[in-house]
Amino acid sequence: MSSRIKEMVRVATARLGGEPSPRAGPSQPGRAESSRTARLGGGGASLRRQPQPQAPTVRTIYCNDREANAPVAYKGNSVSTTKYSVLTFLPKGLFEQFRRVANLYFLMISILSTTPISPVHPVTNVVPLSLVLLVSLIKEAFEDWKRFQNDMSINNAHVDVLQGQKWESSPWKRLQVGDIVRIKQDSYFPADLLFLSSTNADGVCYIETANLDGETNLKIRKALEKTWDYVLPEKASEFKGEIQCEQPNNSLYTFTGNLIVDKQTIPISPNQILLRGCSLRNTEYIVAVVIFTGHETKVMMNSMNVPSKRSTLEKKLDKLILALFATLFTMCVIGAIGSGVFINEKYFYLGLRGRVEDQFNPKNRLVVTILTMFTLITLYSTIIPISLYVSIEMIKFIQCAQFINNDLNMYHAESNTPALARTSNLNEELGQVEYIFSDKTGTLTRNLMEFFKCSIGGEIYGTGITEIEKGGAERAGVRIDDDEDKRSATAVHEKGFNFDDTRIMRGAWRNEPNPEACMEFFRCLAICHTVLPEGEETPEKITYQAASPDEAALVAAAKNFGFFFYRRTPTTVMVRESHVDRMGSMQDVAYEILNVLEFNSTRKRQSVVCRFPNGKLVLYCKGADNVIYERLADGNYDIKKTSREHLEQFGSAGLRTLCLAYRDLSMDQYKSWNEKFVQAKSSLRDRDKKLDEVAELIEKDLVLIGCTAIEDKLQEGVPACIETLSAAGIKIWVLTGDKMETAINIAYG
Repeated sequence: MSSRIKEMVRVATARLGGEPSPRAGPSQPGRAESSRTARLGGGGASLRRQPQPQAPTVRTIYCNDREANAPVAYKGNSVSTTKYSVLTFLPKGLFEQFRRVANLYFLMISILSTTPISPVHPVTNVVPLSLVLLVSLIKEAFEDWKRFQNDMSINNAHVDVLQGQKWESSPWKRLQVGDIVRIKQDSYFPADLLFLSSTNADGVCYIETANLDGETNLKIRKALEKTWDYVLPEKASEFKGEIQCEQPNNSLYTFTGNLIVDKQTIPISPNQILLRGCSLRNTEYIVAVVIFTGHETKVMMNSMNVPSKRSTLEKKLDKLILALFATLFTMCVIGAIGSGVFINEKYFYLGLRGRVEDQFNPKNRLVVTILTMFTLITLYSTIIPISLYVSIEMIKFIQCAQFINNDLNMYHAESNTPALARTSNLNEELGQVEYIFSDKTGTLTRNLMEFFKCSIGGEIYGTGITEIEKGGAERAGVRIDDDEDKRSATAVHEKGFNFDDTRIMRGAWRNEPNPEACMEFFRCLAICHTVLPEGEETPEKITYQAASPDEAALVAAAKNFGFFFYRRTPTTVMVRESHVDRMGSMQDVAYEILNVLEFNSTRKRQSVVCRFPNGKLVLYCKGADNVIYERLADGNYDIKKTSREHLEQFGSAGLRTLCLAYRDLSMDQYKSWNEKFVQAKSSLRDRDKKLDEVAELIEKDLVLIGCTAIEDKLQEGVPACIETLSAAGIKIWVLTGDKMETAINIAYG
């Protein structure tokens, strides 16, 4: 026991010193007993790990140990998207109703009708108003009840949770931070998870993020190599890691944390994080640890409370009712002033006896005017129809329930998904669209990328004509004959590759003036990526799984140019290369991948540091032209200028462009830089910023190889659709990250 106390003191001391400390390993006294007896929700050992005090910016999670996490009181996994609760329904619902001018007006009339100055019985105003409010509240309650039912179906969905040494089905709402779960194929992730292991080789799984970002292409996630073995429940029950990570936030594409297991600290990147709302694809099942639950998950932190939406029509009605009320008020003022002026005792025979003293007393004309004013307001109140809002509410409700939800023209047969109107408040807005803001890739275009042209060493290769070029020629009155029969015998058209140029196809690049540049170009395409190969290791049957279709297209291009990437391990990339020396000479080359500097929207580039079989160290980099050009070494001005012209030419043809470059590294340069890289990658604070700063140290003095041009064709019917929308007076804005020339010419296309 004394050794255990010493270990806890050492851990606390290390934490106070600011360095992450591993938990005691299985060989330490007392630890084996704790590991064997730790159970989810059940009894346990008398000796437990004590959670350490946490800094405000760091969350510490003990995997597979609910009792250790209990003192922190993490939020549960139950979520609610309803607008009201039992306690808030009446006050909040009435507040929403009295935001309407008409309801507020009739509330005032109902109050006046209960006073002695009212010429009508209170029932004539109170009952209609009560019915209006009742109908509106019932509609609100019905729509919120549907939200509640949807929440309940999600919260009560089941997932396999590790309990002891077996999987047991449990509702999502009972998940807790630190639980180990098993997610099966085509299932959704119940919380934000740390990916541990997969039934696929090399700890890989494929996910669909359409619910988060609308992207339909599958994304690749890869588990840490240290956790690949935790697939079976017997093995997973032995996992007792500790996660130190950032606090919950709404950033979908970043994550900072470390996994501490067996006295080893391993950095966690977004590549190991599975977010709630995504689904598992092409993978039998995966094992993962819950890190964020319920309303602390990233998708829920990005969602807003159900807003109180008011349509344009409703706002116009408020203005009309205010105008009617102004008219009514004017009439009442005129009538009240007339009553005060003309009231006289000589009209005693009319029997004017008010319910209020001095209501018709000629001796107090000011009181007569004021009281008559309120009387006339009550009397003329029917000028504003109380049934107006009820009629509109019922019409909109019937439109949703009977027409929109049952509209066959809005039914998507492929996914068996009908239209679903979650609220009827905005029906009329559907016909009043003035602006459309649209994404380009995957919306206007097919998101099917094809390698179409390239520039190597200042020379353009590729003879095809894009759709944008055809459209431009037609506008200019020039007819372009694009007969497929005229393509050369070396032309290849397959998924991701649509290229025709006899100068570099089928090994002909060896006869070009710059074969060494061609080889570096193809080698960069084959090495600088994060693509995973699947299937048989032959060019005809292999398939590539990539985070983006652009990457898959570039790797497919390398394959067709004779640099066939066919295998990836955690540390190597295998490429079957054809070399310069003689035609038909093939060689399997293993490149050791030392570091990967991943692409993101800020960096706009991706780099890998690799070691050749002969020990040579090379940095390959690909990215946006403006980013690459800023980091090129001095010299080679002719190639830079020529390549810049080629980039503009590709952009004018509507093609997506990337620049490729490389840099030779010495061992001393690499060792010095790698120390800083490892330190930045393990940092819990500002990790992304530190990694970017470290990347800047090595991504410089690059040598330009060339640039690629990829075509993403428009969806069928896009020009006709845009023309129809424009004819309807709708203004269309397209959001794109393309070069200006590309965006302009696609808009013309």
